[in-house]
Amino acid sequence: MASYMDMVTVLMCMFIVLFAMSTVDQKKYEQLRNSLATGFGAEEVGLIDTAEGTVVPPELVNDESESFSEAELALAEVDELYALREAIRRNLHQNGVDQLVQIKIDDRGLTVGLVGSETFFAPDRAELSVAAVRVLDAIAPVLAESGREVSAEGHADRHGRTVNFPTDWELSSGRATQVLRRLVEHGGVPQERIKAVGFGAARPIATGSALEDMAMNRRVDVIVQSDESDIVRQLIPGIVAGEGAVSPASRGSKLP
Repeated sequence: MASYMDMVTVLMCMFIVLFAMSTVDQKKYEQLRNSLATGFGAEEVGLIDTAEGTVVPPELVNDESESFSEAELALAEVDELYALREAIRRNLHQNGVDQLVQIKIDDRGLTVGLVGSETFFAPDRAELSVAAVRVLDAIAPVLAESGREVSAEGHADRHGRTVNFPTDWELSSGRATQVLRRLVEHGGVPQERIKAVGFGAARPIATGSALEDMAMNRRVDVIVQSDESDIVRQLIPGIVAGEGAVSPASRGSKLP
């Protein structure tokens, strides 16, 4: 009876292994082979990561795990955002449109602001102006290579229904969508990494009634989003406030 039970157990293990190998994945197959070889003592190939069930090669085994504090992660993130900002500024300067946009870094990431409908959009229209196309074509290569999520966010000054749009929501969304389409269709930004959002007049940056204030609220912000945790991102504004002490030249940036 004991011998029969041993045979059944071995058969069960064999069928489990055959089932696991039915869909061949070369990487997983190598991990399984190494794990079985190490487990049966036939070959010493390294340490087994019990959390993942895979073999860890000896050259990747460290006595002490490397960890970073939130402050260190925030500093590294600011360095990357600075590098993105400088790359964008270079492209804008080469195209002669560096004075047309506003660039800032905050807890959301890096924002390129297309402010003022007279510069980038005709009044109550969503079509991109020549200046807007030049700006977007200049920043698109940097956005495409960054690997980060991008959000095109449209805003409008409060005037309600217009000739071309029933509400400010449609106007702001239409402008944001035009920005998105230019970045994706002509700038090479992957469509799975970008979205268009319309806020209407709900998030003004100027509350006055002067023409200058109204122009400030007619804008589209292109935001290169930070992918760090909320705790890390909350530290970014404080670091940026002391920009002189956190120069990209003082530490190596993770971006080329």
